[in-house]
Amino acid sequence: MAKNNAIKSPKEQGKWALSVKTFLYDTAYDCIGSAFDAMGLYTFAKNANFAPGGVSGLSLLINHLTNIPIGVLTILINIPLVLFSMRIIGKKFLWKTLRSMIALTIFMDLIFPYMPTYKGDPLLAALFSGVCIGVGLSIFYLHGSSSGGTDFIIMSVKKLRPHFSIGKLMFLIDLLIIMIGWPVYGSINAVLYGLASTMITSIVIDKIMYGADRGTLVIIVTQYGQTVADRISEFAARGSTKIRAVGTYTQQEKDVLLCACSNSQAYLVRRAAYETDPDAFVMMTETGSVFGKGFLAANDQ
Repeated sequence: MAKNNAIKSPKEQGKWALSVKTFLYDTAYDCIGSAFDAMGLYTFAKNANFAPGGVSGLSLLINHLTNIPIGVLTILINIPLVLFSMRIIGKKFLWKTLRSMIALTIFMDLIFPYMPTYKGDPLLAALFSGVCIGVGLSIFYLHGSSSGGTDFIIMSVKKLRPHFSIGKLMFLIDLLIIMIGWPVYGSINAVLYGLASTMITSIVIDKIMYGADRGTLVIIVTQYGQTVADRISEFAARGSTKIRAVGTYTQQEKDVLLCACSNSQAYLVRRAAYETDPDAFVMMTETGSVFGKGFLAANDQ
């Protein structure tokens, strides 16, 4: 009997397999994100004598003065932030972030110190540092984690004060840390390179997390709604939604077609509309992310 009780049901085995798969999947994300983040800080920023924003930048400044390992400093600085935000941001996000922080510490203190570092143009170092850190942070964010640090503060403030300007808070924190680099490194160039790196990081994060999902919403007002919709399907292999509407000026009934498509398909949709109805009224606007059949799944973000 004891032996039979120890045997897991197919449902339990499926849950266990899913848990293992999720753990391996998240661990792979942590390793890749940590590698890029550590590369940006250790390979490019450290020898160029500047610090980007965030806790990692602050750790880099303290490391310059004390030679305490950057990863260890990151963990130590994060401890009070974790205690502050523990009840606010939720345990699931917290545990994911702690795992990411441990992975980042391993890469920062045990792997990258033994790899070649860039010792060339500081401006190039700042640019590539921003790119690497941006890629690393994006990978963390995309699988529901973070590198800790100011993210704990930002998410806590966002939950406590939803209408507070998060962008301004992030900018002020990063600016303060970057400005500290001036007296630490003894040069205003440290501030300029730090600002450049942080700006590039923001751009890369925006492009990776939102740019890949951007598309176009084409709004078409026409008398031949179904015919135009058929031509769109033929030209661009895209469906559309037809709405019956009345013009407030002409009081004429017309069809309004809504067609969400990729940027590369937008020209084909517009061409299909005008070839069918030269008098069609066409509006094209950029979309951030589109969820639904044929686009992103609702749980992708």
